[in-house]
Amino acid sequence: MLRLALIYGGESEEHSVSCVSALGVRKAIDPEQYEVIEIGITRSGKFVLSPIEPDWQLAVAPEVPDDAPEVIWPVGGGELRLASGISLGKIDIVFPVLHGPNGEDGSIQGLMQLCHIPYVGNGVMASALAMDKARAKAVFSDAGLRVAKDVRITRASYMLNPAGELAKAQAMLDPDCFVKPARSGSSVGVSLVKTQAELKPAIELALSYDQTCLVEERIKGREVECSVLEKKTGEIVVSLAGEITVVGREFYDYEAKYLDGGAELKVPTELTSTQLNEMQQLAIKAFQALGCQGLARTDFFLTDTGFVITEVNTMPGFTPISMYPALWQASGLSYSQLIEQLIQTGLGFGADPR
Repeated sequence: MLRLALIYGGESEEHSVSCVSALGVRKAIDPEQYEVIEIGITRSGKFVLSPIEPDWQLAVAPEVPDDAPEVIWPVGGGELRLASGISLGKIDIVFPVLHGPNGEDGSIQGLMQLCHIPYVGNGVMASALAMDKARAKAVFSDAGLRVAKDVRITRASYMLNPAGELAKAQAMLDPDCFVKPARSGSSVGVSLVKTQAELKPAIELALSYDQTCLVEERIKGREVECSVLEKKTGEIVVSLAGEITVVGREFYDYEAKYLDGGAELKVPTELTSTQLNEMQQLAIKAFQALGCQGLARTDFFLTDTGFVITEVNTMPGFTPISMYPALWQASGLSYSQLIEQLIQTGLGFGADPR
């Protein structure tokens, strides 16, 4: 029986989302094939041996406890251990169900490579690139994909010349714009700005989450997504498309995604065969441009003039209402089959750096 470490929680604002995602993954893993070691990361960044609770849901904001036994990773290879010295044995593969900074951005992937442990999902470079929306957009543009226009502001540039940076940002108010951290997820730190007076606090909010923020034109169109999966053979397949319709609010923010039913998810959604084929090909192009491996969710706006890519999510949510597994379910691949394919692909990559 293979030994699988399921890592969840983390330091990001998506801590509770990761906990609930991990619960879904844990239920789907075949207990006859894998011994699962459940490892949480506390909000302060400590790795601990902590069970995933079967009644977790986002409404109660689950957290990894600080007082659980601390885990020490075997940098250079070897056995996983508790800080007390007790051995937890060797790990055959890690499944990092982590969202946001210090989890989805290549950090955990780099740690696993230092420990010589295979892992599920994308490697260091693709994880870091996709997490940084500013750099990812540059890669997408080079690959010929359409992206939204933006102005980029760093903490340093804002501190040195706030008036000048605000003047640049104001040019994006046509008539409104989005302000977002370059590296964040689940719409954390994102603001829809409609007036000059709203611009300054929105920029400062975004810069409180990351060193760079984007002031981005607002794209009008249908919000559509598809799921990308790389099989163990190297074949890349794309799901049917899903669509998000926001209800009772102006954009798809954190609350709409997870808490109050502020959005309707249509899985699958109606696209012409030509539109679906184009979207799937663009998703593969984005996946390959970033150097992705294993899985990704690719998000677009479908406008009157075609598709505009918004982001590639290298570790999408696996909660009961998450789009990534729901799209595969609609495409004929069950949740448990999806998890097994992801594990097998990760095992196929081995412990080589990627």
